[in-house]
Amino acid sequence: MSCTRNTLALPDLQLCWYEWGTEFASDATYLLVHATGFHARCWDKTIAAMPDRHVVALDMRGHGLSSKVAPYDWTTFGDDLRHFVDELDLSRLVGVGHSMGGHCVTQLAADEPERFERLVLVDPVIMSPELYVSGKPEHSAWLNAEGLHPVARRRNLFANAQAMFDNFHGRGSYSTWRDAILHDYCEYGLIKNPDGEGFVLACPPEVEAAIYMGNTGSTIHERLADVTHPVKVLRARQRDQLGEQMDFSASPTWPELASHFPNGVDVFLPELTHFMPMQAPEFLGRHIIEQTFVGDLSA
Repeated sequence: MSCTRNTLALPDLQLCWYEWGTEFASDATYLLVHATGFHARCWDKTIAAMPDRHVVALDMRGHGLSSKVAPYDWTTFGDDLRHFVDELDLSRLVGVGHSMGGHCVTQLAADEPERFERLVLVDPVIMSPELYVSGKPEHSAWLNAEGLHPVARRRNLFANAQAMFDNFHGRGSYSTWRDAILHDYCEYGLIKNPDGEGFVLACPPEVEAAIYMGNTGSTIHERLADVTHPVKVLRARQRDQLGEQMDFSASPTWPELASHFPNGVDVFLPELTHFMPMQAPEFLGRHIIEQTFVGDLSA
């Protein structure tokens, strides 16, 4: 399906968004919301596994080609998504959110249930309730002596997308990614360097770090009962605890999450990491299309 790029002007920022399958817009619309640090085009290979569907995906504030405007707290991301859906007057939505995107989609479905048909939460960052009690960010354990998050110090200048790909290929969590999806991440995850030659990350390191440190005081658990739609929660392999080494590959999702939705189903996928859309886009695409469980990875 062909893809078109669009811009939505809101009072305090501009959101870049993409649309596929406009000829199928009379049917359900699949709303795809990306994870922290990523962008809408990270969904390309998943969308390719969802033929003949109407799909919209956006770059959240601070990401991709959308405005880099604070604040970067999770309530604001949810509000941005609500404004986006309201401005486009989207309905009959199948809300699909990965990681942070899963939190945002859940918040929106609780606020405007009439717009949704069902949800697919892809290893969402909705953690165990006790982790929110202290009001202290979970990533505090990873701060250095100066109080900086490691992500704030990540490399932020590349000659081109291929140089970015070469830098990440085979390293850490990226070792599980499909090469084609890593290329998409790099191709659409850079913008021209405003201060000189080369390209910089479309989600600046300091913005990504601020998002990780801003996930505190969430009240999302109080809203789960309001989401009466069918909800499928896809969970990756669980982590035992937050270690000293920064590792994003294990699941942050509360194992009991699905049971707290009135119509929730838990799908535990220990063979996958937190980066499901980057590992198994065809498998994920089938899960998004089908309301019920669709089988194992080899199917």
